Amino acid sequence: MYPGSCPDPFVLKYGGEYFAYCTGTQPDGRCFGVFRSPDLVNWEVLPGALAPLPGGHTHYWAPEVTYHNGLFYMYYSVGNEVYMELRVAVAAQPDGPFEDSGHTLTTQQFAIDAHVFKDDDGTFYLFYATDFLDHPRIGTGTVMDRLLDPFTPEGKPRPVTRAQFDWQIYDPNRAEKGGVRWHTIEGSFVLKHHDKYYQMFSGGNWQNLSYGVGYATTETLERPGEWDQAIDGEKVLPVLRTNPGKVVGPGHNSVVRGPDNRQLYCVYHRWSRDGKVRQMAIDPLDWAGDRLIVLGPTFNPQLYPTRPAISGFAGFDKANSNWSAAGGSWEVEGSTLYQREVDEAAAVLDLNHRYFLLEVELKALEVQPGGYGLGLNCGEDGVFSFLLEPGDKQARLIWLDEEDVTQEQTLPLPADFNPTAFHLVRLEVQGRRVSLRLDGVPVNSGPLSLACKADQLRLLSLAAPVAFAGFGLTPGFEDSPSLLADTTYSGWRPEISAARGFPDPADAAFSSPVYTKGDLLEDYELVVNLLLEDGQGGEIVFYPAWRNQASGPEISFSRGETGWQLQTGEGEPVSLPTACDPKNFQQFRFRKQGESLAIFFEQQLLGELEITPGPARPGLKKPDRKNIEMVRVTAL
Repeated sequence: MYPGSCPDPFVLKYGGEYFAYCTGTQPDGRCFGVFRSPDLVNWEVLPGALAPLPGGHTHYWAPEVTYHNGLFYMYYSVGNEVYMELRVAVAAQPDGPFEDSGHTLTTQQFAIDAHVFKDDDGTFYLFYATDFLDHPRIGTGTVMDRLLDPFTPEGKPRPVTRAQFDWQIYDPNRAEKGGVRWHTIEGSFVLKHHDKYYQMFSGGNWQNLSYGVGYATTETLERPGEWDQAIDGEKVLPVLRTNPGKVVGPGHNSVVRGPDNRQLYCVYHRWSRDGKVRQMAIDPLDWAGDRLIVLGPTFNPQLYPTRPAISGFAGFDKANSNWSAAGGSWEVEGSTLYQREVDEAAAVLDLNHRYFLLEVELKALEVQPGGYGLGLNCGEDGVFSFLLEPGDKQARLIWLDEEDVTQEQTLPLPADFNPTAFHLVRLEVQGRRVSLRLDGVPVNSGPLSLACKADQLRLLSLAAPVAFAGFGLTPGFEDSPSLLADTTYSGWRPEISAARGFPDPADAAFSSPVYTKGDLLEDYELVVNLLLEDGQGGEIVFYPAWRNQASGPEISFSRGETGWQLQTGEGEPVSLPTACDPKNFQQFRFRKQGESLAIFFEQQLLGELEITPGPARPGLKKPDRKNIEMVRVTAL
């Protein structure tokens, strides 16, 4: 994504933009490269992040930036390569300049590759790499420590991952370490998925074919022992690894949400073709069951990251704009929307979809007795709202439930909550189901009214001057295993022919109805995780582009004479790749665009079908849904 040097890349998303940071002294004499991008693809070079510290340090490594309550904290390692410590610098803007805080976070002789993870309860944890000289496999491994504040670890680091396998050998006879067999695990990045924690890390030596990115898992951060490593380097290979002649030394990754706020991307470095610099690269990251996967490393042209259907506030309250004003005095400056009056006002967006994901950052311009937030309306009636009321040190949820009774829930804001700093709200709407996160912490309500469907989104200023930024709305949905098991609450419905009326359970034609979900969309990507072999036999049938009673192409998976195969209508069956393990969940992607439906196994194109263009949605056969672990639809 950037042709110059960009080792150890970390990417932060803030205000709808991306900021990348990397190892290395810059041409302006400052430490750490800084880059800015609107889309993860096109990058602008900015001035270096940090002035060199006094003391003649020769190595500045692996910066990572965390945003919290209006400030940006850069965690980095500095020293002379033999002695390395972790420090933290602070800035008021994501592009700096950063000033060292004067805090050293570690006491070990060698500590590198800081990573900060925020859990669902708002607790922060510091992960980093350090040396283990008394471990059976001597070398560098990773630890974690709870952060009491941005500058203060608790001081109780616990091992997370230490070397267990030969693929993690850095040097079988490392001279500068006394000729010992040295192992290396470094470059932590932690994710949480379906209540399980995943630590990604780089292992081994980039000059070896075995080098790459592995991961370890745990059910709880309070685990006293090391996490379970998933990659043994023999039966299970690293999720990113060298592809001789094409990709060399992919490693030291971070992960960031794509422009659509749905797809995650693994950001990593790899060596340039001439072997002179490490360059920044990206590839999609996902899960199939409990298995973390990276759709890479790719080495040929890839699909552009999907953008939101509605992004920002361009043309606010103008003709043909998506936005209108209801009261107040609204104005757009750059990518930020302001309402500066002490008034009750709303920025209104008419909704054409009942299934969507949005992210927006919001802050009070001054602390007033009122509140600010967002809501969903059915005409003039509110069906859901989330309000921040910093004067009362609380947030408030209000919603109209299934019985059309107004429900209300209050929750305290964090003690250090700064209302005049931007805070991120992530709202996901699936028909009547609404889930919300504030700065990554879940804030959930019950199901919404059956009678009134939301047709407006409102950004609210209730006697509180406010600003909104980084707005992005993407139609679509994602179902977890628990949602797939719940047809009523999650929105899956049997497709009923108007000519035949409601199906008679005794009618053989309806013994296995097609269930559909979501809005009709012109173009979209459908991602499904399938378990092909569950011990019960039979085939798996679903419809990636169901068009109301016209089914569109039927896709089936069944066991053939030579293995599992994919069947598309009357065409010849396609054998699945040997990498497709039918006994574990596997990921298939379908990209519907115009008259084409492209079918992928992970990143491998299996084929393309010609289809009838027009709005469609996915369809599933109910008896086979036990074989489906995830369904995701993202509008293109």
